[in-house]
Amino acid sequence: MKLVTAIIKPHKLDDVREALADRDIKGMTVTEVKGFGRQRGHVELYRGAEYTIDFVPKTKLEIAINDDRLDEVIELITETAGSGSIGDGKIFVTSLEQVFRIRTGESGDVAL
Repeated sequence: MKLVTAIIKPHKLDDVREALADRDIKGMTVTEVKGFGRQRGHVELYRGAEYTIDFVPKTKLEIAINDDRLDEVIELITETAGSGSIGDGKIFVTSLEQVFRIRTGESGDVAL
């Protein structure tokens, strides 16, 4: 089992969610986050004054999946969230040792 964590632009969330749902990939956790990478923020002009925006708003998706669907999920997120410009985001993959469903006590792949 793997945990796919994707940091994407907020306006791409609905497209990614729909693409995953179309391939019967269910369940994700979504968090609004802020951060910066190579962009290091940017400067905005508001009512004639310049403001430095150090942290850029992003959306973090967390998707627990079986190993056999990893490449499919990465490809879907990359194609759907990517625009080819700086700030499209990143995808991190980590191994899951155990997963438990609280309601039923099931564990492993069936708990996903």
